[in-house]
Amino acid sequence: MPNITKIKFLENIKTKYGEVQKLPKSLSLFDIGDTAVRLYLRHSKKHGKNQTFYGLRKEDLQQLEGKNSVICFLWNEQEEPLFIPFIDYEEVFNSLIPASDGQYKVQIYLQEDGTELYIAKAGRFNVEGFYGWDVLEGLIDKNKILKIPNFNHSQIQTFIGSIGNIKGYDIWIPMSDRNKLDSNYADILNFRDIFPVRYEKILNIIREVDVIWMTRGSSDIKAMFEVEHSTPIYSGLLRFNDLHLVEPNLKPIYNIVSNSLRKSLFLRQINRPTFITSGLIEVCNFLEYKDVFGWFNRMMKG
Repeated sequence: MPNITKIKFLENIKTKYGEVQKLPKSLSLFDIGDTAVRLYLRHSKKHGKNQTFYGLRKEDLQQLEGKNSVICFLWNEQEEPLFIPFIDYEEVFNSLIPASDGQYKVQIYLQEDGTELYIAKAGRFNVEGFYGWDVLEGLIDKNKILKIPNFNHSQIQTFIGSIGNIKGYDIWIPMSDRNKLDSNYADILNFRDIFPVRYEKILNIIREVDVIWMTRGSSDIKAMFEVEHSTPIYSGLLRFNDLHLVEPNLKPIYNIVSNSLRKSLFLRQINRPTFITSGLIEVCNFLEYKDVFGWFNRMMKG
C-alpha cells in the first residue's frame, strides 16, 4: 500500500522547490536541487500515548554526513513536518552502536509540553523548535538561518518562563532571579510565590530549580528546567535525581538547558550508572539554547 503521508509530503516539496532526486539504493533519501539539501524521510503511525516509532539505517545516515542534510519525521494527521538537522545529532549517532538489524531505534513523543526525540541508549531531546517549513527554508537559504545571540542565564529563563506563560501555566522562578529577567522579551508572567503543602519535604530542593511550569490553579508540576550556563551539568542532574527519587510520583518532564557545545557532556553524564539505575535517563531531556529561542519565537507568532 502506498504511503499517502509520504506521497503528499513529496508533492509539497516539488511544489515549493521543484523536482527532487531519489538517491539510488534507497527509498527514503532525496536531494533538492544540486544537493541544496538532502532529505531523509521516515514515517510512522501514531500509536497510543501519542508516540511514534522509527528505525534509522546506519547506511542511510552515512549518506547524510558532510551534506546539508535533514531527517524529516512524518506521521499520520501531522499538522507540520518535523525537520531535524542531521549535524545537530551526528555526534550522538556516531557514539552509538545500531541494533542487530543495522538501525538506530528512535521515537517521537508528542506531548503538550514539547515534542521529544528519544534515541535509544542516548536519551531524550526537546525538538519543539524544529517544526515547520521555515526550518527547511533556513537550511536551503543560508541568509534565512536564525542568528542566535549570546544569551545569558537570565534571558534563557525569560524565554522558558514566557513559553510556559503563553501555554497557560503558572511559573516558578527563584525569587532571587526574578528581578534579573529580561523585560525586552518577557510578557507579564503568572508567578507562583509559594509551593503547595504537598511539596514540603522537597521544598529546599524544588525552590532552587531555575524554571517550573505548574498547571494554573493546581499543585501539579508539568515541567522543570535547569539552565546550566556556566555551572556543571552534573549539578542540575543531581537536583533532578533527588526530586525523582524522593517524589517518584511527581512525573514532570525534566530538562537540562544549555548550549550545543555541552550536549556531549550531558550524554556522558546522563548515562552514568546512578542515573540509569534511578530511571532519570528515561525522563530527562537536553534542550539547546537555540531550540529554546526557536520555540519562543514560534509561540510569540501564535
